[in-house]
Amino acid sequence: MYVYGRNVLKEIINTDYPVKKVYFSNSENMEGDFNQLVDAVKNKKIPYEFTDNNTLYNYTQERKNQGVVIKLGKTFNYGNLEDYLDKENPFFIILDQIQDPHNFGAIIRTAVAAGVTGIVISNYRSAEVTPAVVKVSAGQIFKIPIIMETNLSRAIEKMKEKNIWVYSADMNGKNYYDVDYTGGLALVLGNEGSGVRENIKNHSDGIISIPMENSVESLNVSVSAAIVIFEAKKQRK
Repeated sequence: MYVYGRNVLKEIINTDYPVKKVYFSNSENMEGDFNQLVDAVKNKKIPYEFTDNNTLYNYTQERKNQGVVIKLGKTFNYGNLEDYLDKENPFFIILDQIQDPHNFGAIIRTAVAAGVTGIVISNYRSAEVTPAVVKVSAGQIFKIPIIMETNLSRAIEKMKEKNIWVYSADMNGKNYYDVDYTGGLALVLGNEGSGVRENIKNHSDGIISIPMENSVESLNVSVSAAIVIFEAKKQRK
């Protein structure tokens, strides 16, 4: 998988995420922090080479790659849920069939900013980690475990066994600001069109809603995520 952009490379360097190779533009008009990134890659002993802009485009199908393309492994390194369940007061985000990579990337960025422990996604009918998701997250994806599960209901039950309270976001639930988010916590956010599936809601400890005015039915899922995640962050501090 090829990802691109200077901020993405900065986060990869800062988190020591494994990299196959970095490709830099050999254009003479590279400015700003370009040379600093080249030096950082040298210092980390990451394989690199300079190449022409058409080659960079062929790797990414993106002209606005800022002269930086990073070759990762064939697939993204997904985390293992069991590695994080025993952390003190963990805070998970569960995405139930979120399909838009821009929503996925935006939620990742919000989750990192709020100190979320990890993001759990389904391996069925869900956006996976792609170059677009990495770009929208501004490289923040390398700071948080992304965990892919075959069965979200089973994953929720594992969380509940560890005294992690699970709340699903839906239009018909308790006002989100009237819920206690301290302690072990998981917030479930659903598909852009159909929301959280019924069987997932049935495995949850409660349903939460964002109250609306002026006949607005719902918000974009990444906006809803930010509202509820930062309410949880406020309480957990």
